[in-house]
Amino acid sequence: MLTEKILKRPIVSFIILSNIIFWPLFSLVGAAKLLGFPSIVFDIMLCISSWSSTFAFAILFKRIYKGQNFVKYVKDKFKDKIKPSIIISAVIIEVMIFIGLIFIVKAKSNEGCSIFSVTSFGMFVYLFFKNLLAGPTGEELGWRGFALNELQKKYSPLKSALILGLWWGLWHIPIMLTVGLTGINLIKYIACFMTSIISLSIIMTVFYNLNKNLLVTIIIHQLSNFLIGIINVKLTDIIMYYALLYFSAAVILIAVKHKRVFKEEYFGRYF
Repeated sequence: MLTEKILKRPIVSFIILSNIIFWPLFSLVGAAKLLGFPSIVFDIMLCISSWSSTFAFAILFKRIYKGQNFVKYVKDKFKDKIKPSIIISAVIIEVMIFIGLIFIVKAKSNEGCSIFSVTSFGMFVYLFFKNLLAGPTGEELGWRGFALNELQKKYSPLKSALILGLWWGLWHIPIMLTVGLTGINLIKYIACFMTSIISLSIIMTVFYNLNKNLLVTIIIHQLSNFLIGIINVKLTDIIMYYALLYFSAAVILIAVKHKRVFKEEYFGRYF
């Protein structure tokens, strides 16, 4: 019986397959919107498309880690004891970014206009769990649980975060092309989106390296997606503010934590 060969470039294969799966799935999301399907159908399909990186990793798993068990691998990514100080620190950063965003939006919005898009507690809860079941739980196993770990076997944590952030951002291209922007506005949106997501990748790398449990990055991802989703502001403006705030947070973390979590020697202790 023929056995599958071990992949020579697993990260490249993972990124390519993630896109191959994501594009058609996201096309179905767009089709559901155009055909006027109920919003719950649209949301379910959007959540499914968000899991494309996990689907890709699961498909490639046996060719990346020959002889290993996928379920055990997943469990291992959550086995390390959660450090409350790390979670609290990560949440504080997300909350501070959110507060900074509110101050900026409030200063630039017309008096009397609500800056929040959520008008009821039920909708608040619905959006929270819709976001949780999409990117945070659907993406993190592939991007951080696999790709980040593999990159850090070869590169420093900072370089790994930058590489991963770039490809993670480009994976979102189908979403960028459906926001209804064209010309210079679309270029500005893409530039700000890439800045914010690469900065977020750096922040996630810091906290993931401090506490090797994938729940850490899921929490950060959830707060990032959910909090921006409840702000009622022009898309190009909010992504620009977010890019500025996340970039600032990433620069501060690099400056403060450089010796501890961004040097190659530090992460080398995990392998």
